[in-house]
Amino acid sequence: MCITLLACEEEKKPARVEYKGPIEEIQNVKLLYSEAAALKVKLTTAKQLRYTNDDRKYPKEVFVDFYDPTGQQVVTTLRSDSGRYDKIKDLYTVMGHVVVINKQKREKLQTNLLHWNPNTKKVFTESRVVVSSQLTGERLYGLGLDANQDFSRYSIRKPTGVFNLEGGF
Repeated sequence: MCITLLACEEEKKPARVEYKGPIEEIQNVKLLYSEAAALKVKLTTAKQLRYTNDDRKYPKEVFVDFYDPTGQQVVTTLRSDSGRYDKIKDLYTVMGHVVVINKQKREKLQTNLLHWNPNTKKVFTESRVVVSSQLTGERLYGLGLDANQDFSRYSIRKPTGVFNLEGGF
């Protein structure tokens, strides 16, 4: 009777586990975006991980330079702790101590999360932001921001802070 019980037991097959990790790892990455042969954006980072759906993660510091229309001069810089790229949305996201400096306007933006869409050339966040001006000493606070990719124009969604206003009202 014991022999019959052992012979009837089904053989267990190991469960198949699908790999969801990176399929490619690249060190010392430099991505260049150009239009009409003029450099527009340069992204550099120490490490890139690419996945089967072509999403990418940048687990190390990310540096982005935005260039003037001629592609010769950097007008704005960005630095963050890490980043990622969503292929389906065509959206880059940087996170952790994000600092953007507009060299021409001498303004600095600080936030913890920022998105960039290369097709629309727009940058945005729903997170808290601080914009500081080295020229006026103004410090603007807010929740959410929309800007063009070189940060020459921006709009804070829910602003607070101290503003210098011209007289005459």
